[in-house]
Amino acid sequence: MNIIFEAPSWFLFFCILAGALYSFVLYRKDKKFNDISIWIIRLMAVFRFLVVTILCILLLSPLLKTVNRSTEKPVVIIAQDNSESLVVTKDSNFYKKEYKQNLQKLIEILSEKYDVRTYSFADKIKEISTIDSVSFNEKQTDMSALFDEIDTRYSNRNLGAIILASDGLYNKGANPLYTSDKIKIPIYAIALGDTTIKKDAILTKVDHNRLAYLGNEFPMEVVVNAKQLKGKTSVLTISKGAATLFSQTVNFNSNAYIVTIPVLLQAKEVGLQHYKVHLSSVEDEMTLANNFRDVFIDVLDARQKVLILSDAPHPDIAAIKLSIESNQNYEVESYTLDDFDKPLKKYNLVILHSLPSARNAVSKILTELNASDVPVWSFSGANSMLRSDLSIISKAVKTNEVEPVLEENFPLFTISDELRNGIKDFPAVACPFGTYQTDNNSNALFYQRIGIVDTKTPLMIFTTNSEIKTAVFTGEGIWRWRLQDFAAHGNHLLFDEFVSKTVQYLSVKVDKSFFKVLGKNNFYENEAIELEAEVYNQSYELINEPEVNVVISNSDNKKFNYSFSKTSNAYRLNAGMMPVGEYKYDAKVKVGEKVYSQHGEFSISALQVELTNTVADHQLLYSLAKKHDGDLIYPGKLGVLADLLNKREDIKTVSYSEKKLREVINLKGIFFLILILLSFEWFMRKRNGAY
Repeated sequence: MNIIFEAPSWFLFFCILAGALYSFVLYRKDKKFNDISIWIIRLMAVFRFLVVTILCILLLSPLLKTVNRSTEKPVVIIAQDNSESLVVTKDSNFYKKEYKQNLQKLIEILSEKYDVRTYSFADKIKEISTIDSVSFNEKQTDMSALFDEIDTRYSNRNLGAIILASDGLYNKGANPLYTSDKIKIPIYAIALGDTTIKKDAILTKVDHNRLAYLGNEFPMEVVVNAKQLKGKTSVLTISKGAATLFSQTVNFNSNAYIVTIPVLLQAKEVGLQHYKVHLSSVEDEMTLANNFRDVFIDVLDARQKVLILSDAPHPDIAAIKLSIESNQNYEVESYTLDDFDKPLKKYNLVILHSLPSARNAVSKILTELNASDVPVWSFSGANSMLRSDLSIISKAVKTNEVEPVLEENFPLFTISDELRNGIKDFPAVACPFGTYQTDNNSNALFYQRIGIVDTKTPLMIFTTNSEIKTAVFTGEGIWRWRLQDFAAHGNHLLFDEFVSKTVQYLSVKVDKSFFKVLGKNNFYENEAIELEAEVYNQSYELINEPEVNVVISNSDNKKFNYSFSKTSNAYRLNAGMMPVGEYKYDAKVKVGEKVYSQHGEFSISALQVELTNTVADHQLLYSLAKKHDGDLIYPGKLGVLADLLNKREDIKTVSYSEKKLREVINLKGIFFLILILLSFEWFMRKRNGAY
């Protein structure tokens, strides 16, 4: 510690001189000091000399320079693989007991000379205080994330070495050989696991869709892998509850056998369905933990009900019905008006053909349609009496033969390039002759071409009133389009596209509910259960003032209560991780006097990627260690690691020096020193009557 000055140091002479002169002038011989002892006068003069001298020195802006020296031990990181692949083999007891004890002893030995930091890694990277907290139960291994974490935390530290204890298997993230490039220190690898290929039959994976539709068949692809089981057999079964849905014998004809087995199952029940895929055990198999899979599939009854009502049988009806039924998500019912007596609200779309007609005024049907929110697609201008912005004024019952002209900028749904080109060849249909009047809020898909003249008279038009959709095809004879498509291409794909996209647009309803709960329907067991919620007021504006509560119940009907936390304008819930199984939730919110509720289901699937490959990859560990000037050590020789680290010349304690400059005038001690000197002087003068 020393003091430095911005001004030349010889200026101190003037500071001392100023203090001496001030003190001399103040305490020179004066009558008021005649009765005071000479030593008291001199002492007061010294106090005043010191105060003035210090104040003058402070005017020179002196700086206090301090140097702090510290040392930092080399940091040695021990990273222990915490994945379950290490304890699948018969050596699991060794890793859970003896190995842990030996590694803990190594940590204690290294701690005498190094700053040892211990981490576990697999799904997550966690700093741990003792190796006993490692449970070998995590479901995925991301070795690259470990090196990213070390680089982030210790980039400016005295990092000496990394001791990586792993079986070399990773199933998440990038190749650690490349992601470790940012680490510029030695890496020593402890080779865990077993490189011996043992007898094992493995359900490597089951590929399937998360969703299926009621009544449909849905596919699965089961990948079976067998090691060292040549000449053996196993039975693959897929079951739901107590019922076996699929069974097949698998013959292993080589020691490195792999086969993909396609399966088709029927979706017979609505809701979240739990299927079990099982591979029967083989004699002397290493482990049975990878012989089964749980599969969860959400079966939806999403088939849209379409009603076709007509005045009389017509080939248009058959053409439309066949195209709609080509999509298994639609269920079509077709009636003539005389045979129909069902309520319209059960249908997602009503198609009217040649209605109203001279024979059928259909006032009851039209009244029910106008009062309902069921979308309507009408043919031959019938919708002029419905919720349409189109009216046709005709003085005589005449028709024109018109061809379709596509509106290039049609905004409601997309048309493929193939259909755009194919429309040009579609034959003419018969449209009513008259004056067509439309409002501005309608969208035409086709206009009429009469002869060689392209008009702006609509052939097919879409309108929306109060969010209720309506389409009008003003002609009849659309069956010719289907025949033309087959004649030109050998299939009905273009005509089916036109019909299906129209039906899809009309039948899909906008969700205008005031309370929504959003989230995935399937989670893995290492994922947190996260749900989001939205609440709307009567003006359909997002609000988040009321509390949203949810009850989650498992298959045993055990209930868990949660409250959503509020975000900026919505809600979010993180319920943490839960065991594998099927769950239901019931969410409620009270807005004013109204209570809204939402119900749903989700599943949690087992994550078994650690069990599909149990043969340790020591070559990866060896390459990683050699790349970083380290070495590969086996668990039985952990004591060698301390000697290897101690012999290295590049792992040393580092000494740091930190220099600081502070203005002396900011030191509190200087203030109190001046205050004390002045106080003593004042007290002595006051005590001796010098004031």
